[in-house]
Amino acid sequence: MTRYVMVADLNRCVGCQTCTAACRHTNATPPGVQWRKVLDIEMGEYPNVDRLFMPVGCQHCSDPPCMEVCPSTATGQRKDGIVTIDYDICIGCSYCAVACPYQARYKVEEARFAYGDTPTENEAIRFDAGRIGVAQKCTFCADRVDAGLAMGLTPGVDPDATPACANACIANALTFGDLEDPNSKVSELLTENTWFRMHEELGTDPGFFYLWNEK
Repeated sequence: MTRYVMVADLNRCVGCQTCTAACRHTNATPPGVQWRKVLDIEMGEYPNVDRLFMPVGCQHCSDPPCMEVCPSTATGQRKDGIVTIDYDICIGCSYCAVACPYQARYKVEEARFAYGDTPTENEAIRFDAGRIGVAQKCTFCADRVDAGLAMGLTPGVDPDATPACANACIANALTFGDLEDPNSKVSELLTENTWFRMHEELGTDPGFFYLWNEK
């Protein structure tokens, strides 16, 4: 079996938002829609205050509450763990957005572009009318994963088979790979480091792990 997950090393993340920009460019999401965003968190009390940068987005849970509430079965889950949305049968009810404890879903009612009504060249190429009026979210760049696998590449190792956010990270804070492969980089990182997952107490079994060594 295969389960693709993302590992974010919070000890390395510098909050540069390059992952957010790479996701925006790759998926041509409209203004205000960030499938991959970075939270800026302040910790401690003055004068001993620290900042923590935390990449967030769809957690690609193994037990996704968004899928359980979807009345049209538009939200699904692949055998490799990636949670998907079928835009053709999504009815735009937003039940999934309400059910998601990670606030990772968006609904856009009309085409919007970075500079008004005229799309940039990249937005025009990547614009997907199927995403209007329905739920949308991070896909772990499933199209890149699938295209890479078809070429014999390894997701998480070969850039052409790896999500854009992980490829773009200047601090090497994001790592993608197969959790079920004990020799994968993600498996090694989780074995060698202290980690946690967001809202793990909800039983969603999220596929996004955070490395954190508290100072």
